[in-house]
Amino acid sequence: MVKPVRLYIAGTHSTGKTTLARRIEMELRSTGLTVARTGGFAKRAAGLGFPKMTRHTFESTAWIISSTCAAALEAELGADVVIVDRTPFDALAYYLAALRHRDGRPDPEELSRLTGMAQLASPRPAVFLATVLDPALPLAQHPGKDPDWTDAAFRAGVDEQLHRALKAHSVPYVPVPNDGHAETVEMAVEAITVAWEAKA
Repeated sequence: MVKPVRLYIAGTHSTGKTTLARRIEMELRSTGLTVARTGGFAKRAAGLGFPKMTRHTFESTAWIISSTCAAALEAELGADVVIVDRTPFDALAYYLAALRHRDGRPDPEELSRLTGMAQLASPRPAVFLATVLDPALPLAQHPGKDPDWTDAAFRAGVDEQLHRALKAHSVPYVPVPNDGHAETVEMAVEAITVAWEAKA
């Protein structure tokens, strides 16, 4: 059995992650590869009663990281390529940005546990993409979203914490500016195809 290839897409909200994931998925499917995409765990966590956005806690973050990991492993059972839309490092970034928003500081032991979970749940993928926030672009309106969705400072804080964490933990990733999606799709599809052929 050939081990599936993983692609990770990280980034703060409304920076085009899901659109990027869909475009890459469509291109990969056209090559004949079977693709699975995971995501939506923050919404599921909120549905269960976990706090979200600026109210994230150690517990909500741990649940999202572990759920993301489990979903990716399950997806690997029936796909050639697994696209992880929002990575464990996203959950860590939202937690740290939420603490800063509340003028709080992470408990060192809890932060160490969450960081370890994020690293264990993120085996090196073929490609790791991280969108880069352009604060000059208007935020898309989504009726019914949490009021924190439009908090520009919090959104920018997530972006900062994400890129800081990826660099601090030496995660090799490709920054994706808002105007670089077309080139990124082409690069990602080529890299994943090459990685799959090397495994096959």
